[in-house]
Amino acid sequence: MAVPKKRTGASAQAKRRANWKATLPTTTTCKQCGATKLAHTVCEACGYYDKDKKASKKEVAVVEQDEE
Repeated sequence: MAVPKKRTGASAQAKRRANWKATLPTTTTCKQCGATKLAHTVCEACGYYDKDKKASKKEVAVVEQDEE
């Protein structure tokens, strides 16, 4: 098993880790209802993935129960 001969200095370690930055997730607005949602995910407000693609069948069942 390989073992380093010398300890890595704090300065070298800090230079290597300088690009480990946290980024915020990309958000977009839903084309169906206008709510803010994560990109490439189903909208939690209306259940649509795209303007034409309904992704949640659970949402349809809730609407049918409310109408009865």
